[in-house]
Amino acid sequence: MASFSSLKILFNINIICLLVMVAFSMGGVSAQLSTGHYTYSCPKVFEAVESVVQSAVAKERRMGASLLRLHFHDCFVQGCDGSILLDDTSSFTGEKTAIPNNNSVRGFNVIDDIKSKVESVCPGVVSCADILAIAARDSVVQLGGPNWDVKVGRKDSLTASLSAANSGVIPPPTSTVSNLVNRFQARGLSAKDMVVLSGAHTIGQARCTSFRNRIYNETNIDPSFSRTRQSNCPSRNGVGDNNLAPLDLKTPTTFDNNYYKHLLVKKGLLHSDQILYNGGSTDSLVETYSKNPKAFSDDFVAAMIRMGDISPLTGSNGQIRKNCRRVN
Repeated sequence: MASFSSLKILFNINIICLLVMVAFSMGGVSAQLSTGHYTYSCPKVFEAVESVVQSAVAKERRMGASLLRLHFHDCFVQGCDGSILLDDTSSFTGEKTAIPNNNSVRGFNVIDDIKSKVESVCPGVVSCADILAIAARDSVVQLGGPNWDVKVGRKDSLTASLSAANSGVIPPPTSTVSNLVNRFQARGLSAKDMVVLSGAHTIGQARCTSFRNRIYNETNIDPSFSRTRQSNCPSRNGVGDNNLAPLDLKTPTTFDNNYYKHLLVKKGLLHSDQILYNGGSTDSLVETYSKNPKAFSDDFVAAMIRMGDISPLTGSNGQIRKNCRRVN
């Protein structure tokens, strides 16, 4: 009996040690993003986000591009931390009025709806930063693009940075290739990532103020294309600034590789689009993606996952906001 008791005690000690090791192991993993982060804490999160995105995109297909863009503009300022969602207060100025965002980024009400739906399923568990990442993926899928497993586990920031958002970290539509490459490399993304993520412009629209100079003053543009765009974008600054034009002339609400095909015939809407195919280092990638939609889809997925890894807040950093527009 004594030997049996000893074995039992030893067995219990081993079990305790194993549990401690697992706990430490999970503690280490919790500081990283993973596709299974909400497997037990909120297994219905992806279903909840998808249902709201599906409804929003069905109502307005342009919303898919807007939600994708929100994730991009969030990640490039302070990392993927939901900072772009914070409203201004009497003592705080957020990023929404920054030059790249003001009168441009949209979809905040949809994010509010998603947050409300997720909170009803599992309150206080899912961050707004993760909601942005999941909604971006779901938007691409709803518009016919590729699917992928979204890594989650981000926390929400307690701050935002108007100055950082205005500093040029978000590349403006007037960017050169070197400027684009530098901005992406500063975020740990390659020139290839930059070219393939620019392919997100296969959906969505741009304001006249973003492409006015191109359609009136640049030479590497198809004449008939520039005339078409001029009909809805007057040359005078301040007139028709917010008039919209599709970034992809042919299929602006379908996620495909037509964006690159347009660049080959000088029909890129923004200067920062057409500059990717203008006799420079990125020409070969544009040609590849124009001919090979699978290569575009595969590389886009890989680049989106890498972008989602930009400086996330994890572990004890940040918080899970109850309302995406303000800190708890």
